[in-house]
Amino acid sequence: MEIGFIGLGTMGIPMALNILNKMKKTIHVYDISEKQKAEMAEHGAVSENSAEDVVNKSDIIITMVPTSKNVEDLYEKILTQNIQGKIFIDMSTIDPEVSIRTAEKTGNKGAVMLDAPVVKSKAAAEKGELGIYVGGDYGTYEEVKDILRCMGKNIIYMGENGQGLVMKICHNILVGMIQNGVNEVLTLAEKLGIDYEKFVTAISYGGGQNFYLDSKWETIKRRDFEPAFSVQNMNKDVNLACDLQENCGLDLPGFEHIKEIYSKAMEKGFGNEDFSASFKVVKKEL
Repeated sequence: MEIGFIGLGTMGIPMALNILNKMKKTIHVYDISEKQKAEMAEHGAVSENSAEDVVNKSDIIITMVPTSKNVEDLYEKILTQNIQGKIFIDMSTIDPEVSIRTAEKTGNKGAVMLDAPVVKSKAAAEKGELGIYVGGDYGTYEEVKDILRCMGKNIIYMGENGQGLVMKICHNILVGMIQNGVNEVLTLAEKLGIDYEKFVTAISYGGGQNFYLDSKWETIKRRDFEPAFSVQNMNKDVNLACDLQENCGLDLPGFEHIKEIYSKAMEKGFGNEDFSASFKVVKKEL
């Protein structure tokens, strides 16, 4: 069994490295960045000249690219090849409808595609401790579970194609809303003279304690927004969530509020900073 990995970004490289190191198998890799390919080659991966080369030399191919359009463009190339009997695992976070259409086209060519987006940050990717939400054929999921376990600590099968992505988008809009709550209440506490550290300790005595307060308060205090998960990525996922709720005929005001926050963060040039830099929008440090 030959494994391929296309898309060696911030998350893709550590994910691919975990497969390489844990499966002890050849892994064929491709990225538009020569630097990223070279980095993987240094660790023993086989760097290919194109996505098509990866597909032709692999039985199971993982794709991890930034946007819906990137996935559509990539699979347009992939579908020109003979992919009969191959398995594709798209781990990108994209529009579920795009993923469903792509899976159908892939199926029409005799292959199977799963959507398997991930949660948590680069640090978890490096440790192989991502959360992974899987949508698609259950038998195929069982077949590739050992590969997924190389990258993720918590893996859950969500249902048919697109359901992994629906879950990921629900997760990330919730994260955005929790972080915004943290930002707003920290702003109020600071204005009224409460020290950040005492605030966090006091919150832990009640029911308001949460991961994003515990993990982000110090970086917010220092205004150190080195990205673990960027504003740009959160903005994309928040917009996907807003599209989903609109398509369902729902009116969820919190979704639209978070969309405005991250839209403003993008306008102000915070896109490459950690998503907790949304604090600057709330506090109007613009």
